[in-house]
Amino acid sequence: MVLLTFAVVAARYLFHSGSIATQELVTYLHGTVFMLGIAYTLKEKGHVRVDVLYENFSEKKKAIVEIFGTILFLIPISIVILLVSIDYVQFAWSVREASADPGGLQGVFLLKTLIPIMAVLLGLQGLSESLKAIIRFKSA
Repeated sequence: MVLLTFAVVAARYLFHSGSIATQELVTYLHGTVFMLGIAYTLKEKGHVRVDVLYENFSEKKKAIVEIFGTILFLIPISIVILLVSIDYVQFAWSVREASADPGGLQGVFLLKTLIPIMAVLLGLQGLSESLKAIIRFKSA
């Protein structure tokens, strides 16, 4: 992705040419990284938290916050994203949606397919994190 971005910039400013398809490919790759990386980031505790309070909590309180946060927020929003995205993705597939730009990439429908996949992966990882927090709560 970095090399493609460099190539797009170099082509534009050094050779006064460019490719819409290559520019879109960078955007598609960027979106793919985020869509497929969000559940992994949750697993690795890489998401932003408000640590001002959380860092001073006992392990039991931290587990409670994680359990309720996941059950009340993460899993429901994952379900909403999944349900809302189904029609959106089905339509994209039905018309084999392509870029609106001339010379753009053809597979926009494939990128949109990552939305419900992301929601399922995030929901499953949230469930896993909740179960781990329940175990921590019981052992603390």
